[in-house]
Order: sequence, then structure tokens, then C-alpha cells
Amino acid sequence: MCLRVKQMLRFLIKRILLLIPIMLGVIVIIFTIRAITPGDPIDNLLNENATAEQRAELRAELNLDKPLPVQLLYYIKGVFTGDFGTSYTTHQPVLKEILQRFPTSIKVCFGAVAIGLLLGVPLGIISALKQYSWLDSVILVLSMVAHATPGFCLAFVLISVFSIELHLLPAVGLTSWQSYILPMSTIGLASMANYTRITRSSMLEVVRQDYIRTARAKGQNEFKITWSHALRNAAIPIVASAGQQIGNQLGGALIVETVFGLPGLGKYIGDAVSLRNWPALQGGVLFLALVFTLVNLGTDIAFTLVNPRLKASIMNTKKSRFERWLERRFTKRKTQTAV
Repeated sequence: MCLRVKQMLRFLIKRILLLIPIMLGVIVIIFTIRAITPGDPIDNLLNENATAEQRAELRAELNLDKPLPVQLLYYIKGVFTGDFGTSYTTHQPVLKEILQRFPTSIKVCFGAVAIGLLLGVPLGIISALKQYSWLDSVILVLSMVAHATPGFCLAFVLISVFSIELHLLPAVGLTSWQSYILPMSTIGLASMANYTRITRSSMLEVVRQDYIRTARAKGQNEFKITWSHALRNAAIPIVASAGQQIGNQLGGALIVETVFGLPGLGKYIGDAVSLRNWPALQGGVLFLALVFTLVNLGTDIAFTLVNPRLKASIMNTKKSRFERWLERRFTKRKTQTAV
């Protein structure tokens, strides 16, 4: 048991250490894009009547008078100390503004994933069990239509029906919990098509396995076979898709949050682009990259809970040269201390 815990911890530490080069790569890419984009941020911060001395003073305050490599080093140092810069428009710390808006985005994201799973997984199961039937064809057509419909079109349709015609739900703004229903439904219905297709294809592979036929031969009912045997073994692609959808929806909710006027992280990044607010844009994208990487790590951990075979493969992973070197150094130091 202790050995398994150590191996799992080693796996987690290796994945967490991979965050460092990933985040450094994201920082370099964002900073390079900002550097090659035409325009001067000082023009957005000062009016046309600003003197040359005022412009030079502000440029020095923001470290924009230094070479680009030096600016990059200053930014990397600030990120690793929790300083994502100061917003050009509000003059507030970017990290503070991101943390204020992130809960709204995460609620919409998880609500959309829940709606997509609750609709997509049962439809995928039904489609697989009723393969080549009229019900299978209807589900596949609806999935393709939902997948092909742009998010803003679906948002306007839902607003027209439930807000303008029926007066059931608010259309814009965040006034109560009901304001989350339409944004969640817009994203969830689009992701439902993905879950339906993945569940169908995965279930079709599983229901043809020998252990499913054995369970039927033993006299078990179809409900138990489907939910206890088939779905659990078919759940790995579904879990992977759910993890990907969380990251994609956090970054891709810009249009939906803009249409519904939600003060989320997507709208924050969209406003930063239109206002050329580079610290807010860099901080928002960097924060999304960090969240997306952590979600992928959580998805890998969920794999081991769904399928024990993946846990066994992790446990049997060989140690790297660096890990073996650290272990030898630690053992040698421990032996010298004991002597």
C-alpha cells in the first residue's frame, strides 16, 4: 500500500513539475505576440495632450523603456510571485480582477458540462443499444445539428423563446441564479452532441465483448448489464471528453458571456482585446492555460479511478534517470548521516 502511494505521488509530482515549462512557453508566446502587435500601449493610457515627459515617465514606470528580454524577465518574475500586472483601464491588479470573474465562468462551465453529460450520455447509450434503428438515426441527426449550430445563434434562439416570448428567464446580466440557465444551456447543448457520439462509439465497442455476453448468459437484466458493466468500461473516453470540454469551454465562453452580458473571464479577455489592455489579456490567457493544465491533470487522475488497468500502468512506470539519481543521492546522504 505504501509503495502504491509513493508511486502515485511520484506520478503527480512529475505532472506538476511539467507545469513550469508549459507556463513559461505560454508566457513567451503571449509576450511575443504583444511585442509584434503594432501600436503603443502608452497611447491608450494617456490622452493626446500628454507631454513627452509624461509619456517617458509612464513608459519607465511600466518598464516599457527596457529591451524586450528584460521586460519578459520582469513579467516572468512577477507571474511567479503572484503579480500579473495592473490593468490599463481600471488600474487594479489583474489577478484580483481575474479571481473576481473566474467564479462566474466556472459555474457556467460546470453547469454546461453537467447538462451535456445528463443529455448526451443517455442519448449515446440509447443510440448504441438501438443501432441502425429509426431512433438511432434521429439521435445522430439531432447531434449533428446541435454540433453544427454556432453558439451565438443558439443563444439568440434561446433568448427569443424563453426571454422575449415566454418571459421565463432573464436575457442579459447576472441578477439571480436563473441568469445562469440560458448560458449553461447554450454551451451544454453544443457539447451534448460530442458526448452523444463518444458514448455511442464507446458503447458499441464494449457491448460486443465476451463478458457482456457472459453476463447475459447468467441471466442478469439489461439495465444492470448496461450501467454496471458496459458503461463503466466505456466511460474512459467520456471522462477524457469531459476534461477537455471543461478547458475548452472556459476559454471558448467569450462569445456566450458577451451575448448574455455575464461578468466572466471570457468577457474580461474579450474586453481586454478591444481596449488593448495587454496586462489583462496576458493575465487572462495565462490563467486559463494554468486552469486547463490542472484540469488535464485531474482528468488523468479520474482515469485511474474509472479504470484500474490505468492505475496498474502508472504503478509499473519505470523511474527516470533523474529520479534514480535523486534516490541514490538521498540514500548515500542518509547512510553517511547514520555512520
